[in-house]
Amino acid sequence: MNAQQGAQPRRIGVWVIGARGAVATCAAYGAAGLAALRLEPLGLVSEDPSFAGLGLAPFDALVFGGHEVRPGTLREAGVELVRAGILPAALLEELEAEARAIDARVRPGIVQRCEAELVGACESSGERGLAAVERLRADLRAFRAAERLERVVVVHLASAEAGAACPREALDPTSWRTALESGAELPASLLYACAAIEERCPYLNFTPSIGASAPALLARAHELGVPLAGQDGKTGETLLKTVLAPMFAKRRLRVLGWHGYNMLGNRDGRVLTDPDHKAAKVRNKDRVLRELLGDPALHSHVSIDLLPSLGDWKTAMDFVHFEGFLGARMSLQFTWTGSDSALAAPLVLDLVRFLDLAARRNESGPITALAPFFKAPLGGGDHDFSAQHERLLAWARGAS
Repeated sequence: MNAQQGAQPRRIGVWVIGARGAVATCAAYGAAGLAALRLEPLGLVSEDPSFAGLGLAPFDALVFGGHEVRPGTLREAGVELVRAGILPAALLEELEAEARAIDARVRPGIVQRCEAELVGACESSGERGLAAVERLRADLRAFRAAERLERVVVVHLASAEAGAACPREALDPTSWRTALESGAELPASLLYACAAIEERCPYLNFTPSIGASAPALLARAHELGVPLAGQDGKTGETLLKTVLAPMFAKRRLRVLGWHGYNMLGNRDGRVLTDPDHKAAKVRNKDRVLRELLGDPALHSHVSIDLLPSLGDWKTAMDFVHFEGFLGARMSLQFTWTGSDSALAAPLVLDLVRFLDLAARRNESGPITALAPFFKAPLGGGDHDFSAQHERLLAWARGAS
């Protein structure tokens, strides 16, 4: 047997925070369906021919596990998505064994006490601070060892946290460990990110929660050579804004007002009925527009409302009032209806593959080339989607 024949295939762990949420369920079933050649790779940026030859992790190399604070099984989560018309029923039946295997790898997560009732938590452990981080790290190590993984990518898909201020010492690179040891109740996303970075696991935050954006964790990621991506995934209305707003700017049309109304009905919709949880999401949606148009006089408004009957589907209605030559005032109106989970899941798989590539290239800290996937990209930069995508292509080619 030659060396090539004897080589073990790469296995990449995908450790999901919120392992049985709608996006996580779509991603897990989707990856298994792609590996079994049961699905077309629609919605997957990484499957574009531009990224061929990069040695991106194949879908059959992805091994899912994670943390969860709510009861249930992956199959039960999948049944909800079948009823919603998102997940094919045949796929649910064909991949029953795979779903059971993933469930066996799910461990109890953590959540702040003030958030537990809102997110429906009942399987959360009681650790805080350093004790929580150490237990999360142990779970990551056990997953890597049991599954013989080359690398574990941690993916934060839990419900958006409240925007309450985090203690300053937990953000500062010189005092963050003291904050951990104090036993103070810190945001769960920060603790998950800390555990991932300390275990040298690439970390993806697809939510508006703080995650690894704290200066202390950004510094630690650079120190330990950990690549990061985030934050707040860009899948629908905001994606359209980052395409359309540059059009108005480049054609020198003055946008006078831009109102956006979002309605959704899933668990995230219920969480976002709380004003503190909604604040970061609304802020990110509005900031993108203001930074792209650069007009301090712009009148803009973003709302997010719960409509329970929509389930996992979301509808966004936007009205854009603008002024052109001779002072003529005109408008653009559009409606976007889609499944957030079906839009987000392929992007999660893309980002796992790209973060694995970044780790193989020994890159660390925020991977700014991944900005087109986010409303509030770590590392900042222009929000123009076309320009962002060109930088992603350049990074993939190794030109940046």
